[in-house]
Amino acid sequence: FRLALIQLHVSAVKSDNLQRACGLVREASAKGARLVALPECFNSPYGTQYFKEYAETIPGESTQKLSEVAKECSIYLIGGRSIPEEDGGKLYNTCTVFGPDGALLAKHRKVHLFDINVPGKIQFKESETLSPGNNFSMFDTPYCKVGLGICYDMRFAEMAQIYGQKGCQLLIYPGAFNMTTGPAHWELLQRGRAVDNQLYVATVSPARDEKASYVAWGHSTVVNPWGEVIAKAGAEETVIYTDIDLKKLAEIRQQIPILSQKRCDLYGVEMKM
Repeated sequence: FRLALIQLHVSAVKSDNLQRACGLVREASAKGARLVALPECFNSPYGTQYFKEYAETIPGESTQKLSEVAKECSIYLIGGRSIPEEDGGKLYNTCTVFGPDGALLAKHRKVHLFDINVPGKIQFKESETLSPGNNFSMFDTPYCKVGLGICYDMRFAEMAQIYGQKGCQLLIYPGAFNMTTGPAHWELLQRGRAVDNQLYVATVSPARDEKASYVAWGHSTVVNPWGEVIAKAGAEETVIYTDIDLKKLAEIRQQIPILSQKRCDLYGVEMKM
């Protein structure tokens, strides 16, 4: 099946972001994509100072638009970090997924908050405004089961391993790595998660905006279970496409059967929620 990743240029105007995102979703559907993903923070600038201002409930304006365009195009639509979600007085970094009938299939709240300090390069603390999610998020399609994470979630190998144990064959991480962590770890982490669990990994970033307060690395990417990069964007706004070949996934798992050779008598990773 064909996967499309929309590397969107994000402005400060929510309505413009929504309109352009929906237009690119329609374009991707017309080119045969059956599963389409938007980047983290696609409808607002990324930054702790923006989260409260742009927050919405679910359902709300942004998710209603996503539901409508998913139904119109009869596709599975992953809404990136569609909005800072407001719920019960708390804010969450939330990704929504809609099916071909427009129904909400999954809602992933970012589990690991991006609190880092690299002296002289980048300091950021999502926990100043956001609360963490506490659940794994998976959804079924006629093609395969898909697992969701958001950006920093990708650094935690245990999360990806749980998804693999639960039958996911594709992991999608809407993300916005920056100009420090992007060149160092963006592709490396994707390839690691893909090889460790013998599945496809896709990441979808906002396009780079050098004038923004937080500059995203871009380079939305798809990696196959052999660890090969099979699609990759540059820094500009674009849509990239790739065909997810589940037969190849099965062949790799048969050739190097690490999933059946794990020593569960010696070690293990378990889901507690």
